[in-house]
Amino acid sequence: KAHLPEPPLASPLVPLSLTMAFITTFTPSLSSSVLPRLSSLLPSRTPLLRAAASPRLPSLRPLAMSADAVGPPVAAVLPAGHCVFGEEWAPAPLLEKKQLNHDTILLSFGLAEKDKPLGLPTCGCMLAKSDEIGDEPVIRPYTPVSTNAMVGKFDLMVKVYPDGKMSGFMDKMEPGQTVDFKHIKPNVKIQYPFNKKHIVMLVGGTGITPMIQALHAILGTESDSTKVTVLYGSKTEADILAKDVLDAWEASHPQLDVVHVLSNEPEGSAWAGKRGFIGADLIKEVAFGTDGDGIFFVCGPPPMYNAL
Repeated sequence: KAHLPEPPLASPLVPLSLTMAFITTFTPSLSSSVLPRLSSLLPSRTPLLRAAASPRLPSLRPLAMSADAVGPPVAAVLPAGHCVFGEEWAPAPLLEKKQLNHDTILLSFGLAEKDKPLGLPTCGCMLAKSDEIGDEPVIRPYTPVSTNAMVGKFDLMVKVYPDGKMSGFMDKMEPGQTVDFKHIKPNVKIQYPFNKKHIVMLVGGTGITPMIQALHAILGTESDSTKVTVLYGSKTEADILAKDVLDAWEASHPQLDVVHVLSNEPEGSAWAGKRGFIGADLIKEVAFGTDGDGIFFVCGPPPMYNAL
């Protein structure tokens, strides 16, 4: 018995039409309300992909996820079937923990073989489990923000929620403590190369983690000219995760456009960007003009899907 997130961790491909598909990881029930409204905006032949993200305790000494620390995008893509974690749970020790902002941490976990990468496919996620939280194991899906260019360890970016069982546990972890991980077939999503002219990423909060994974592959491949538009919704400017990384990649790769949308930014602040929520008008503004040869990647918390 395990305490699983509601709705289920994964579900199979749900056909929308002969030419449109929606791959759901967390909330298949939302498809009945979100997809009819969003699909009516899309050119024909445009599918949607929903990826896996991490599911807020105030913290001190925020440390930005700097572009220098991450570096340029790296295409270290491996096909499915090479992840060091398989169908059985295996422990990974915490090596280091950094505070990225007031409610988000970066965790580095060690691998058993120090000279090998994680081997996760792009796009793909993993399941994390802990037996130390309560009477039953707690399991959550996470997408690393590191690539297979990193050996001996991998990085997770985790948003810490006030009532989050796994995120709260990870926030209190000390180096040497372990979390169990595994990687199963339903964790493998659409695979790179994506073979589309335009990818529109609709993102909320830590939904940016699978998008960073995809951006590494796209922008890190010199011959890949795919246009990528990221619509990234956050509460305030302070809540924007990996902003330095996205800014640096946008400046160095003309094919990437990042549009931030803030829902709770204080009036009178210095923020000059868009305010509100990701909605139909903004999607129309940035997502069209690609003769239908595009795809939507969607990842974020349930309120974002309701807003769509």
